[in-house]
Amino acid sequence: MPLNKVRNIGIAAHIDAGKTTVTERILFFTGTNRKMGEVHDGQATMDFMKQEQERGITIASAAISCAWKNHQINLIDTPGHVDFTVEVERSLRVIDGMVAVFCAVGGVEPQSETVWNQADRYRVPRFAFINKMDRTGADFLAVVDQMNKFLDANAVPFHVPIGAEENFEGIIDVISRKAFVFQEMESVEVAIPEDYKQKVEESRAWAVEKLAEFNDEIMDLFMEDKEVSAELMKKALREATLKLLITPVFCGAAYKNKGVQMLLDSVVDYLPSPVDVGAVIGTDLDNPEKLHTCHPSPKEPFSALAFKLIHDPFVGQQTFTRIFSGTLKNGMQVYNATKGKHERVGRIFRIHAKDREEISEAGPGDIVALIGLKVTKTGDTLCGDEHRFLLESIHIPPSVIELKINPVKRADLQKLGEALHKLTMEDPSFNVRFDDETEETVIAGMGELHLEIIVDRLKHEFKVEAEVGEPAVAFRETITSEVESNYKHSKQTGGKGQFAHIVMRLEPNEGKGYEFIEKIKGGNIPAEYIPSVNKGILKTIERGVLAGYPVVDVKVVLLDGSFHPVDSSDMAFQTCASIGFKQGFMKADPILLEPMMKVEVNTPDEYIGDVVGNLNRRRGKIEAMRRYRKGSQKVNAFVPLMEMFGYATQLRNISSGRANYSMEFFKYTPLPKLIQEEVLKKIADEKKAGR
Repeated sequence: MPLNKVRNIGIAAHIDAGKTTVTERILFFTGTNRKMGEVHDGQATMDFMKQEQERGITIASAAISCAWKNHQINLIDTPGHVDFTVEVERSLRVIDGMVAVFCAVGGVEPQSETVWNQADRYRVPRFAFINKMDRTGADFLAVVDQMNKFLDANAVPFHVPIGAEENFEGIIDVISRKAFVFQEMESVEVAIPEDYKQKVEESRAWAVEKLAEFNDEIMDLFMEDKEVSAELMKKALREATLKLLITPVFCGAAYKNKGVQMLLDSVVDYLPSPVDVGAVIGTDLDNPEKLHTCHPSPKEPFSALAFKLIHDPFVGQQTFTRIFSGTLKNGMQVYNATKGKHERVGRIFRIHAKDREEISEAGPGDIVALIGLKVTKTGDTLCGDEHRFLLESIHIPPSVIELKINPVKRADLQKLGEALHKLTMEDPSFNVRFDDETEETVIAGMGELHLEIIVDRLKHEFKVEAEVGEPAVAFRETITSEVESNYKHSKQTGGKGQFAHIVMRLEPNEGKGYEFIEKIKGGNIPAEYIPSVNKGILKTIERGVLAGYPVVDVKVVLLDGSFHPVDSSDMAFQTCASIGFKQGFMKADPILLEPMMKVEVNTPDEYIGDVVGNLNRRRGKIEAMRRYRKGSQKVNAFVPLMEMFGYATQLRNISSGRANYSMEFFKYTPLPKLIQEEVLKKIADEKKAGR
């Protein structure tokens, strides 16, 4: 398949906009599936995980290949729920174009804004498909207006729907001035109905005017009031879409099979091929100042990004990989530039949802599953030995919510550990730590639903029954003042002793994470022990000092120290660094940080006072209120996560079930002093009780 005929696309949307149904219809109309799967009866192809079928939501983004009009479309289905935001991130990192699905009734919803902003960050060209045009309350142009108002999308409609709600029966293509009505599986071309002719001409004139801003040829024709051909409009629209200057908007009703073929035509016509996207840029491993440019050609050096791991019961671990340049062959040795290790590719599969087809080699633009990789994780760069470089990785948000978890049967302890390890490999936004003091396993994730599904998977996939505690906030620890710590570690045991001496300065490092700088003069600490100092501090940072939460935003400057020619060792310096860091940390006015969430509530007007009052009582800070639709408003606020437990039930009660909300992580902020004292006291009490 020539590279310019390949399309790597993602489908992204707010939960329940009908994204998976759109995907199912695409698979049916491209002949990939013989029968149509439905989300509501748990038969969707892409949702083949048990948890997805039960809940009717997409959790894991699956990659699948299909063909349309001599083009290969690699499709990545992404979840719409904010708890699985990392799935969307990793998909956006490897796709070239995106179909943003909106509900014709719901319009621009909170999660559609999140996904839109993520796509902006990765500069992914996209078009919008307004789905569910057959539902009561569907309003095509209102959604286009919302896209311009809330997403700044420069959205321009290129379809005119024939009818709406239960009378939605067809679509008129504004560019070609052709009308289609839908009869069962077929779309049939008909003459444009008389009462729609003027509407189509008005829409076309608006589209021409918009395209004239980006195309001189159209501008000249527009100024002279001359006809613009369909070919020229298509060419200009493709260019403007690829440059993210315009968002074309199309419509349909996927569940009723209306508009899906036209959607596929738009993917081929307006979304980029790997050639359009052009070269990817990586940084040289030996010289970080030097950049490597990899063009999408099979003759270039090999480069690829691993973006997802799935544990498959039949073939073991599958590593989903997007190849940017060069050729990958079965049995080939590749270099994992992120981990600094070599990997051997056992087998290469092209995936058709549940089914897989083994191929002997893969080239630029391919999205394939690799079998046999041992150390590669999400976001790792794979390359050839002749050119070692790193591609931009995947942004992974911090986990904000924790649960204590124990196996019901003591004998299942090892099984639980192995299962959790596999799950952390698959999902980088999921973390596990073991609390030495209480001897409990603590899991952390993006939200309550995220952890609920993890526990569910443990039970069904890994056959481990687990008891879980109440969800709790994952705090962080940091310092607020600068201190110097001088610690000497000296221990005599039987034979060889332990000796290390370290002087270090701890400084607040807001928003920059952990940094380690060494300023040792004259070999007071030998060079081989300096990494040991950093290692000792890193281990302490993971476990926390104040209350057992990870430490963030601290800069450590190693100033001085001394060693003993016999008694000094890697272990002695690690231990010394750990104790010295803890002592310094406790003197540097340590505080706890709490996750602050960005909350958006959509509520009918009559409940606005109650909703705002309730958010204020939860230590919320109202950022904005705006008219959302006729009779309803959108409230944006920042609220601490610890105040948001049980909010769903309370919001239902306040608004008689008519308001809804979404929340996502915003940033970590200092915990108020009084609340910090309460939290620390509670932790101390729990530890006492545990002992």
